[in-house]
Amino acid sequence: MVVGFGTISLTADMVYEGARSVYGPLLASLGASALVVGAVTGAGEAAALVLRLFFGPLADRTRRYWTLTTCGYALTAVCVPLLALTPELGAAGLAVAAALILAERIGKAVRSPAKSALLAEAAAEVGMGRGLGVHKALDQVGAFAGPLLVAALVAAGSLQLGLAALALPAVVAMLLLVVTRRHMPEPAEPAAQAGFPTAPAQRPPLPPAFLRFAAGTALCTAGLVSFGLIGYHLVDRSLVPTAGVPLLYAAAMAAGAVAALATGEAYDRLGAGVLLALPPMVAAWPVLAFGSTLAAVVPGILLWGAAVGVQDSTVKALVADLVPRERRATAYGVFAGVQGAGALLGGVAAGAAYDRSVPALVLGVVVLQVVALVLLGPVLVAHRRAGHRAAEQRG
Repeated sequence: MVVGFGTISLTADMVYEGARSVYGPLLASLGASALVVGAVTGAGEAAALVLRLFFGPLADRTRRYWTLTTCGYALTAVCVPLLALTPELGAAGLAVAAALILAERIGKAVRSPAKSALLAEAAAEVGMGRGLGVHKALDQVGAFAGPLLVAALVAAGSLQLGLAALALPAVVAMLLLVVTRRHMPEPAEPAAQAGFPTAPAQRPPLPPAFLRFAAGTALCTAGLVSFGLIGYHLVDRSLVPTAGVPLLYAAAMAAGAVAALATGEAYDRLGAGVLLALPPMVAAWPVLAFGSTLAAVVPGILLWGAAVGVQDSTVKALVADLVPRERRATAYGVFAGVQGAGALLGGVAAGAAYDRSVPALVLGVVVLQVVALVLLGPVLVAHRRAGHRAAEQRG
């Protein structure tokens, strides 16, 4: 099941990450200004995160995890290849492209909490950290393969050819979803009759430890500014040509895959304390990545990618362990909403700081991570102690 979800994510990531790598050129070719490009892509990312606050509780309330997962992936599989047709629509092309981009990002919001709950259910059988680490590693393969595939096809033909070719991994993703679905049922509803969901009043609340953990990791997310700003720095300081930026992004995704696997295994063996390494990683990467030499920037980018990999895998393993099983989709929805707020505020602040003073940006990230460590430390230590007590009782 873990490998099944991983291969689904691999092929689906090829589709939407491949498309996201050329959203700017596509919209520009349809007549969009820089403001419109920013508004469309920004609104899409906001929808992908904030709407999970609704779809997470919906999954737990209806128990329709597979239905929501399938609908979300279907939106991506249909909307992305259709973008190849928008240049043929004349004046309507820009509006249709914007609508398709927003619909694809809404699909991400629809499926993510339900899929994460299903994945956690499967990963619990092999170790939460290991399972989510393997999934993230496969996911990252698609995240860098998709953009490279599109870049090659665009160079060989046209932008439309690159987008149209994404229909193939989209079809593969849906077929893999059907195969995986046949082997895994909907999670059983605890303490309820079959087919009848637990009443909302009976559902346990999200624990305070989870909320403190979400707040702490939101500060980590705020420190992990988007790769767009890193790429801007690379070109602005003439450190690499524009064509080299996607290659460094692919290298960062590879580093994320390795970090997800390594910290996932360490999480299962050593406990949640391994996540204490995340704030120092986030604090260190901008010191290198916003440097003035390529020799410093490359390790910084790899460290950024590794931190992103940990954030998207092992961090989510602890989310599953901190909350009751029947509230996991809700928790993942809330968690994504909090992380989205951190990413938005961090991105705006980092962009404003970069224009004024790179050292001030670096200092701001370091201060944020000190606060994150203060918030995360007690939660991680308490969870590790609880794990030791449980192990002693089983022994």
